[in-house]
Amino acid sequence: MQLIIAAVGHKMPAWIETGFAEYAKRMPPELRIVLKEIKPVERSGSKTAATAMALERERIEAALPRGVRIIALDERGKDLTSVGLSQQLMAWQQDGRDTAFLIGGADGLDPALKARAEGMLRISSMTLPHGVVRVILAEQLYRAWSITQNHPYHRV
Repeated sequence: MQLIIAAVGHKMPAWIETGFAEYAKRMPPELRIVLKEIKPVERSGSKTAATAMALERERIEAALPRGVRIIALDERGKDLTSVGLSQQLMAWQQDGRDTAFLIGGADGLDPALKARAEGMLRISSMTLPHGVVRVILAEQLYRAWSITQNHPYHRV
């Protein structure tokens, strides 16, 4: 099973790439984290936020494999603890489908994409830079996996 992070944004600072890579490499081969960077739509005076989100939605959808479970990251999403995420991760593993976590661009995710998602997840009640969200999500997925393995990484 793959955990796909489809994130609008590219050319991240080296510290973001290093942080993400650190947690991605810790995952076991049967539960790989794969990053799919989606080039953001260039903003111009003629493009509204809705237009930009719709164009980014098309790019995100084109990057996702068929049959993937979609989890949209959104401030109104479900607020899980690390243990709650580990339980959810086990359930997803039992079903066997790849899971894609979607991180929107500057304007967020297109409403049609959120409507298509099988779930919405909130990383924080605070607004975070999208690059930082990649690192936090990768770390939390690693932590969730480590909890399922009774690995000492997560301490209660």
